[in-house]
Amino acid sequence: MSEPTSVVILTGSTASGKTKLAIELAREFGAEIVGADSRQVYRDMPIGTAAPSPSQLREVRHHLIGFLDPHARYSAAQYASDAIAALGDIRKRGKRAIVAGGTGFYIRALIGGVALAPQYDGVLRDRLAREATTHPPEFLHGWLEQRDAARANALAPNDIYRVLRALEVALASPGQPAPPRTLTSGGYAFLLVFLDLPWAVIDARIAHRIEQMLDNGLVEEADRIGERAVAATAVGYSQVHAYLRGFSTRSELRASLERATRRYARRQRAWFRGERATLWLSPESVRDAVREKLGWSSKRA
Repeated sequence: MSEPTSVVILTGSTASGKTKLAIELAREFGAEIVGADSRQVYRDMPIGTAAPSPSQLREVRHHLIGFLDPHARYSAAQYASDAIAALGDIRKRGKRAIVAGGTGFYIRALIGGVALAPQYDGVLRDRLAREATTHPPEFLHGWLEQRDAARANALAPNDIYRVLRALEVALASPGQPAPPRTLTSGGYAFLLVFLDLPWAVIDARIAHRIEQMLDNGLVEEADRIGERAVAATAVGYSQVHAYLRGFSTRSELRASLERATRRYARRQRAWFRGERATLWLSPESVRDAVREKLGWSSKRA
C-alpha cells in the first residue's frame, strides 16, 4: 500500500494542542490537513471556534476550514463526503494527509463506523422541528438516548441542533440512498490518535484560551454572528449571547465559558473512549507512532 493511501487522524479534547501538532507533523512529513471540526467549517468566526490562524493556514494547506456561511446546515454525511473528496485530491497529488479535529461524530462517519442518514430529509426534519416546539430539550435527549445511547451521551441535552440532527440520523428509515464513501471503503489505512494529557494541563489551557478569546474579540464575534445562526450553537456562543442580554457580568461570563468548555472537553474524551481504534498517546509520542505504524518518513528535501 503506497503512503498516500494512509491517513493520520489527530484528535483530542479542546485545548490539547491538535492544531499546533498537526501543523508540525504536516511540515515534517509533507502532508496537508483536513479539518474535522463541526464549527471550524464556518467562516467569520475563528475566535470562538479556535480555528487555525491566517499564518497557520498559509504555512500548511488546509481543507474544510472556514468555507461555510454560519447560517448553513452541515451534516456528518456531507462532511464524510467532502473529506473523502479532499483526501482523494491530496492522494492524486502524491501528498500525505492528516485529519485533525475534535468532532467525534465526524471522525466516526469518516472512518465508516456509523450508518448515516441522507444529507437532508425534509419530512423527518420538519417532524422533529415540530417535536422541538412542544417538548423540552430533556425529552428530545431522552428520545435520542433510547435510539442511540452512545451519541446521546456525547451531547448536552440543551444542544438542540445536534440532538435533533442525531435523532434524524437515528430515525431515518431503511432504503435511503447509500452513505458516502469512507476511509474503510476507500481503501485507506488510518492511525487514529487521541492526544492524552492530564486534566490539570487541559483545564489550565482552557482558562488561558478563554482569556485570550475574550481579549481578541469573542463577544463582538458572537454578536456579529447572531443567535439564530446554526454555527451559534458552538460551545461558548450561548454564554456570550446571555451576557449581551445582560444576564451575566464579564467575570461571570468568563467563568461560564470555562465551565462549558471543560464539560465539552470531558465529553470529547468520553466519546473516544468508545472508539476501539483509538490510540491514546502523549503529543511527544505521536511522531514515532506515525513512523512505526504507517511507515511514514520525513519528507525529502
